[in-house]
Amino acid sequence: MSAPLVSLDHVGLVYPIYSVRAQSLRHAAINLAVGGRLLKGSNDVIHVKALNNVTFKLNEGDRLGLVGHNGSGKTTLLKVLAGVYEPSQGSINVRGQISSMLDISHGVDWEATGVDNIKIMSRLRGLRGREIRERMDGIIDFSELGGYADLPMKTYSAGMATRLMFTLATSFSSDVLILDEWLGAGDAAFLHKVAERMDSIVAQARVLILASHNFSLLDATCNKLLVLDKGSVVYFGPKEDLPDELRPS
Repeated sequence: MSAPLVSLDHVGLVYPIYSVRAQSLRHAAINLAVGGRLLKGSNDVIHVKALNNVTFKLNEGDRLGLVGHNGSGKTTLLKVLAGVYEPSQGSINVRGQISSMLDISHGVDWEATGVDNIKIMSRLRGLRGREIRERMDGIIDFSELGGYADLPMKTYSAGMATRLMFTLATSFSSDVLILDEWLGAGDAAFLHKVAERMDSIVAQARVLILASHNFSLLDATCNKLLVLDKGSVVYFGPKEDLPDELRPS
């Protein structure tokens, strides 16, 4: 049997929350000249355990749905998997390229044109000049920008900007695809294209990890479920074995 594509071993994340007083001291220390000391009182810091002892493995073809109430740790877990947060304990091993769609506006330069943003985002994904040129027309056509592609993004309507950001976010293949809610973008006329595109990129991914409050979507899309409560795993396994008491009403 081949090695898992995604493996988490006793992963935990603890981060501090500073009080107003401690945060003010922290900012003051940062603004000091070289040699300044970071000042904080022990009574002014609260440590939050966002994830606790999270362990699971995913193999080729797995589609994992994350289930849990607000504050259960779903988005935090996705950010740890995407490399946004470094775990405080445990280890994460991912074989292959990760594509995370946690914030599709991340990296967008609003002063730059649509064309320039396509180039920027493509280079961040490791594409070279010829590959970018080959993809350019398709990205512009799908996002329905027309002549606006050569104008700064700050001149775009909300719908135009959303269409371009969605198109950019879904234009690159990946081995492990991470989604926080199923993406929807633009007006009603664009939603049919969105649905087809989402189905396509999910089908191409070797592993999907999807957090959503829509349990029907998770049930239809995923073969495995992970239920979180206050940062701890209360269930991980096949969706059909999920206990009734953990099934969202």
